[in-house]
Amino acid sequence: MKLLLFYAPSFWFRTYQKVLEDVPDSEGDELFEKAVVVFYQVEEEDAARRGKVLTKFIKNVKWLAGKFDSRAVVLHSFNHLSGSKADPEFAGPFIEEARERLERSGYTVGMTPFGYLNEWKLHVAGDSLAKVFKDL
Repeated sequence: MKLLLFYAPSFWFRTYQKVLEDVPDSEGDELFEKAVVVFYQVEEEDAARRGKVLTKFIKNVKWLAGKFDSRAVVLHSFNHLSGSKADPEFAGPFIEEARERLERSGYTVGMTPFGYLNEWKLHVAGDSLAKVFKDL
């Protein structure tokens, strides 16, 4: 799994185009403020080490949120971080479980619709830690 994490004073997205046939229809836009925005790519090899990857994912998100005293997280599928891609049938439920675990820990979690292309505006804070890449 690859993660590109940002601390964003603001992140806005709008659905653009559905690219996976078997996902629910979703249209709209949303604005998030003072959030950790996670661009993630679930990789094919993550299926074999699911538990370990999920734990590391959660820990990295919480770590960055803690650095900025934020309880808001946005998850955005971004399949441009690696040449390896997990099947959507694995990636979708995986990220849903990540969201549920974060919410149970007291985080407010937003998601761009899985299986969609989106347009977005991302305002990233200037701090060095506001931009982090992780290879889990």
